[in-house]
Formats: sequence, C-alpha cells, structure tokens
Amino acid sequence: MVFACLLILSASGATYIFSIYSKVLKSSLGYDQRTLNTLSFFKDLGANVGVLSGLINEVTPPWVVLAMGAAMNLAGYLMIYLAIDGRTARPPVWLMCIYICVGANSQSFANTGALVTCVKNFPESRGVVLGLLKGFVGLSGAIFTQLYQAIYGDDAKSLVLLIAWLPAAISVLFVHTVRIMPYPRASRRRGPSAATSNDAFFCFLYISIALAAYLLIMIVVQRQVNFSHAAFAVSSAALLLILFLPLAVVVKQEYKIQKELEESLREPPTVTVEKPAAAASLQLAVAQSMTTGTEAAEPLSTQPSRSSSCLGSCLRHMFSPPAQGEDYTILQALVSVDMLVLFLATICGVGGTLTAIDNMGQIGQSLGYPSKSINTFVSLISIWNYAGRVTAGFVSEVFLARYKFPRPLMLTLVLLLSCVGHLLIAFGVPQSLYVSSVVIGFCFGAQWPLLFAIISEVFGLKYYSTLYNFGSVASPIGAYVLNVRVAGALYDAEAARQHGGSLAGAGDKTCIGVECFRKSFLIITAATVAGALVSLVLVWRTWNFYKGDIYAKFRESADANADAAEEEAEAEDLKRPKETAEGEIGSTEVNGRKR
Repeated sequence: MVFACLLILSASGATYIFSIYSKVLKSSLGYDQRTLNTLSFFKDLGANVGVLSGLINEVTPPWVVLAMGAAMNLAGYLMIYLAIDGRTARPPVWLMCIYICVGANSQSFANTGALVTCVKNFPESRGVVLGLLKGFVGLSGAIFTQLYQAIYGDDAKSLVLLIAWLPAAISVLFVHTVRIMPYPRASRRRGPSAATSNDAFFCFLYISIALAAYLLIMIVVQRQVNFSHAAFAVSSAALLLILFLPLAVVVKQEYKIQKELEESLREPPTVTVEKPAAAASLQLAVAQSMTTGTEAAEPLSTQPSRSSSCLGSCLRHMFSPPAQGEDYTILQALVSVDMLVLFLATICGVGGTLTAIDNMGQIGQSLGYPSKSINTFVSLISIWNYAGRVTAGFVSEVFLARYKFPRPLMLTLVLLLSCVGHLLIAFGVPQSLYVSSVVIGFCFGAQWPLLFAIISEVFGLKYYSTLYNFGSVASPIGAYVLNVRVAGALYDAEAARQHGGSLAGAGDKTCIGVECFRKSFLIITAATVAGALVSLVLVWRTWNFYKGDIYAKFRESADANADAAEEEAEAEDLKRPKETAEGEIGSTEVNGRKR
C-alpha cells in the first residue's frame, strides 16, 4: 500500500513545473503576464482546494477518490494540450482557467486518497510518513522533466500531454491497493511488529535520497553536456530502476510480517485457571463490564440524534472545542484561533514561495539567463522541494520525540529562511538565482509536512481528510494576492514602460532587467516576515501541548485493546468443558487454543 502511494504521489506534482510550459502557453495563445499569472492562480486553486475530495473521502473508500482524480487529470490537461497544439479552436481565457483548475484539482484527489490513507494507517509515525510522501511529490517535477525529454524530446507541448496521461494511468493501476487497513498492535513479548516498525520507512528514505542525488547529478551533467535523445532514454531507464527499488523493501517487510504470523500460530498460549471460584468471579466481572459498556453506550448513541436535531446545539458545540490533540469536529476546527493563525502564516509563507516558483521562467528570462539554465532552476527547485519536505518531516519528528521541540516553531524558522531567497531575486545578485532556487524550493517543501502534521496533531485524525484539504486552501489565496495582484501587475507595468507605455497589440510582451520583479519580491519578503511573526502566536498557544506526550493516547488505546482481547479470550476459554473433575481445587490448563 505504501509503495503504491509513493508511485502515485511521485506523478502528482505536475503543478510545480508550470514554468516549463508557461512560455508555450504565453506564445501559443498570445497571453500577457497578468493573464498567465491568472492561469497560474487557477492552477494553484485547483491543486490546493481539495475540500470536495476530503468530504468524499470521509464517506467512501480511497479508490473512489483516486479514480475520480485520474479522470479529472486526463480531462483537464488533455484539453490544454489540444488548445496549445492548435487542434481545437482557441478557447477563451475563462475556459482555459477551468481546464487547468480541473486538471490541477486531480492532485488534491491523489493526495487525499494516498497520503491521508497512509497517515491513518501509521498514526504514530505521521511526521515520517508525511515527510516521505510529500518528498516524492516534490521530486515529481524533476522526474517529469527527465521522462518527457526521453519520450518526446525537448517539446514543451508534449510535456502537457505527458502530464495528462501518466498520473491517470498510475492511479488507475494501483486504485485498489490503497486502502485503510486495521492497525496492527505491538506484541508485549516481542515489542513492535514488522507492520508498525519504522525500519521500512527509513529504507524508503535512503532510496529517495539516492533518487534525489541521481536527479541532481543528471541536472548538472545535462547542463554541461548536450544529451541526445538516446542518452535521455538511458538516463530515464536508470531513473525508473531507482524509482521501483522500494519494491525490494516491500518484499522483505512482507516476508517479516508473514514470518511473525507463522511463529505466533506455532506457539499457542496456555491459560491457567487457579480456582473455579476465580473463574466464576471472572465471568461475573466480564458480564458486569459488558452491561456497563452497554449502558454507557446507550446515551452516546442517542446523543447525536438529539444534538443534530437542534441547530443551536450545533453552534454551541462549534464554539466549545475540546482540548488540543483531541478530535475536533470540522466546524470546531475551522473557527478555532489555532487554525486561523496557521492559515494566515501559510498564506504569507506558501504564497510567497509559490509566486517565485511559478514565475521562475520569467525571472530567469528577465535577468538574462539562457533557456537551458531556466530548466535547471526548475529542476533544482524540484530537488530541494523534496529535500525540504523530507527534512522537515523526519527532523521535526526526531526533535519532537527527543527534545519536545514544537513543530510550529520549526515552521517559523522555515519562513524566515525563505526571506533570503526572496531578497536574492529582488536585488538580482549576479548568478544568485541558483542559490535562490535552492532556498525557495527547500522552504516551499518544508512548509507542507509541518502544516499537515500540525493540523493532525492539534485537531485530531477523525476528520483529517477534510481538515487536511482546508489547510491547503491558504496556498491559492496567498498565490492570488502575491502572484496575480502583486507580481503579475508590477511585471506588466514595467513591461509596458519598456514597450512604449502599452502592451496592447505588442508582439513582444517580455520585460527585461532586475526592475521587473524587484518591487514584487520586496513586498513578498515583508509579507513573509509578517507570516513568521503570526506563527509565533501559534507557538505560544501550543507550547504546553507539544511539551507533553502527544502520542500517549495511541499507546494507551493499543494497551486497552490488548487487555480487552485477553479478557475476551479468557472468557471464551472458561466456557469450554473443564478437563478436570468438577470442584477440584488447583490449576487447570486449557491448551491448544490459537490466538
């Protein structure tokens, strides 16, 4: 199941390579920069507004969400390809916005179906799971760049075609593999089982590091050497080999799980009953506990019907949230101060870095970088996007376990680091765009696992499918304000000044020089600093929560379930015919029962 999720998410980050085919969109359809940024906004809107996928996932199995995402991906991006290739009449801008929004929205369906399922299957390793899976999403941009050059050559139009069919095909192939499975409980004698151990995740991490290193080497080599089509095919074959290497880890781990199961079946436990009187008291205790549980369950079963019948009661509960870490309802989470603060910080942080990523092609062009270098920037962003996601997921988990280091404080540090990349773009330092793409890619990636882990920890996992997608809504809001209203408008104003005061009817709508993005990224830097200050409020509000044991309830639940299973097994054994004479005082062993 985890391997299937890795492959699905490694093909679900097509929105991060918009800058590669944005120039084709601009030239083929005659768009100016503000129109192009409007398309970019609808792309981000579709990719991050996944509330519908979350609500669907609450009431259906994951395969439904994955299948719907595959259909939307194929439909949306295929229509974009037909438009830019001239196979259909030129669509109006509003229709292109719908196409790209639908196609990008499939990414939220893939994330909801795969990532949320993994988090629910491994609740005590959520930081590791989020970092790893989000890391593969970050690598997907570089993976797409390599594959499209091997399949279609240096043709940006064909890249859109690849984006249309490849993610849909992978989702359909593994659609029934991704599912919610019963959480295996640890054995008290043997410790953690192979099914819950983090060893496999660390093996996946090492393989993903090797994949990222290989992609980075290929980026550097391809920048220095002119690769032929056959050379791209060979490098892509090696890429696919590394991408499928986690299958070896899967086989090894499944073998361990099967071996543990066989050993448990070969060693049936022995139940010893000391006295018949003790047996009678045990039966009485079990009966009393069952009666008490039934009586306690009755008011709980009637409570939802009473509360749902009264709108006032719903509103009252909405503004009376439980303690941090407990399961919030959707309404309780949405109106909480913690969610509002997290939302504002994400608008500033993710919105600024996403503006840089979406405009990287135009930024490089305005600063005089060659086309080959611009593709390098996009690939570097993808690699360091992966590095940020994996580092934030694993390091925050380690720091939280060892030092009780709050995740919101790590989010604040990431926001401050991203300001370095924004300032390098604003001042156009020579050859600094390489460093800037690394910093921005890392910080953009690091924010996502931190955001989603904080949501799952503070608001609980009961409605995580929906709350996960509500957290993503902050990204398109920030992108619209900072990308469309700020960067796009200021770019067009400078381009108009360079072309005689107007872009109407101009054949060349390109802006050249550091002034094209200077004001924009100074404003973005100020907004990011403001977001970091806002996030400190969340640090203060959750400080005591993160200093406690936030995963204690999962261990307590596991122990309670184990105790209940043992009591139930003993009660069943007592119902069997006794092997000793009635009334005999001493020990009676009931053997041969397999648990």
